[in-house]
Amino acid sequence: MDKTVCPRFEKAIGILSQRWTGLIIHKLLEGSQRFRSIESSIGISGKVLSDRLKEMEKEGLVKREVFPETPVRIEYSLTEKGESLKPVMSSVEKWSHDWVTLEEDSKVQ
Repeated sequence: MDKTVCPRFEKAIGILSQRWTGLIIHKLLEGSQRFRSIESSIGISGKVLSDRLKEMEKEGLVKREVFPETPVRIEYSLTEKGESLKPVMSSVEKWSHDWVTLEEDSKVQ
């Protein structure tokens, strides 16, 4: 039996396992978001968010749209490739509700 890991699977896990990436995708599944909205809703620093969004844009997961208004408005949204992660994210969310225990959960019992 071949025990090597598929290179595509390894790359996908590498992309999705970067800190904050999953939360950014989860937020963008709600629809287009402005930078500050993402930043404040998940509690990420502006520098890290900027880096992650650039990486995700490079991977083709996120689209950055600039609206020529005063002041300039910039919104981020998922591309078709990013949107295709919806069932994956839903499965992880369901799994987390079924199997992940938080410290505060054990105090309630």
